Amino acid sequence: MKTSISTREIWRIAVPIMIGGLAQTLITFTDTAFLGHLGVIALGASMMAGMYYFVFTTMAMGLAIGIQIIIARRFGAQEYDKIGSIFQHGAASILIFGLLLFTIMKLFSGPLLDFIIESESIYAGAMEYINVRQFGIVFVCFNYLFRSLYTGLSNTKVITYSTIIMATVNIILDYCLIFGHWGLPEMGIAGAALASLIAEITATTFFFVYTYITLGKREYELFKPHGASKELIISIFKIATPTMFQKLFSFSAWFIFFIMVEKMGEQAIGISSIARSVYMILFIPVFGFLATSNTITSRIIGAGKADEVLTTLFKIVLNCILCCIPLILVCLFFPTTVMSIYTDDMVLAGAAIPSIYVICGAIIFQAIGAVMFEAVSGTGKTNAALWLEFGILLLYIIYIWMLTQLTTKVEWVWTCEYLYGGLIGLVSVIYIKYAKWHKLKI
Repeated sequence: MKTSISTREIWRIAVPIMIGGLAQTLITFTDTAFLGHLGVIALGASMMAGMYYFVFTTMAMGLAIGIQIIIARRFGAQEYDKIGSIFQHGAASILIFGLLLFTIMKLFSGPLLDFIIESESIYAGAMEYINVRQFGIVFVCFNYLFRSLYTGLSNTKVITYSTIIMATVNIILDYCLIFGHWGLPEMGIAGAALASLIAEITATTFFFVYTYITLGKREYELFKPHGASKELIISIFKIATPTMFQKLFSFSAWFIFFIMVEKMGEQAIGISSIARSVYMILFIPVFGFLATSNTITSRIIGAGKADEVLTTLFKIVLNCILCCIPLILVCLFFPTTVMSIYTDDMVLAGAAIPSIYVICGAIIFQAIGAVMFEAVSGTGKTNAALWLEFGILLLYIIYIWMLTQLTTKVEWVWTCEYLYGGLIGLVSVIYIKYAKWHKLKI
């Protein structure tokens, strides 16, 4: 079966999303690179706090992805005038949900992190970070919403612009606020959090202004008043709620990974902080292609070409792997150079290199598994995606727990990414090939 989606079209959508994926990745990268020069405690604290923060924002990501699926379906069906109402209902939902997440973080972060983190020094640093970063959660929610809007419209170049702005602001302020340059106070971990907060606010402001200028008078009717629709809200949450919980479970499982690693010692968490940052950089192409997989799947179903889905997905996976290879080769052949970005401690750098080798292989499994799995949500069967991932995540967590009991080598624990990528890819292909999703109306 041939596909009507060209390689050029896949890359046209994927590349800006990849660059957009750089936003949060570059924030993590610059935080880790700068804080790594303050020591293992600063590294571990910022990593644990950052993971905790993203566990909360993933539910907003899931809500935004649900909105993206519906927008892409309407776009594929050429029902452009319905997109504005979907976006406005989504924005109201995102605002309320973001405020709820902020309230929960404000009230419960102290007790939760105290329960989770064993090291008192890492706990103190994590609280210093989260007490500042929590104020950005509403802005992160809106950034997810705008990215989903433009991905659903297959018009992703704006994501590139927002990323350049966000990354530039964060890097400059990280340098100034962590170390106290250019007349600004030396804030250490809190400085990294404040830099990220300001970068998030800047990106949200840009999205609002750009969208009003470029799409304000288009046929999508984004800024035309639309009456409240109970049916539309129900439709959005019917699609989005399973995705919200699926993303929550997925990132929570990764957070559990770091909780278990933290109990292996401060050096183990320092190594994993570096490995996580490198992993997220390697994951940038995967991020771009999995979002492409989701929106193209929904779009071609909306256009009445559901029989092209699997063929299109194989094409997306192949391009994703090809895009990952150059980054993998850099890490494999120049690991010491990569480590020098993060730390001056050559002992820590040397101890981290085996984990870097492990994740270089794991990213290929993720390129296959994550792209295939994202298409399950793209079919509109988000309930199926939720339960498929939930079962695999249980096996993932059990595997991690067993390895943390059986070995002191953190690189062996990182092999859990092979298990997850392989299983999620296998079950996704089986589901897309044999399940009855073709006639679902959303």
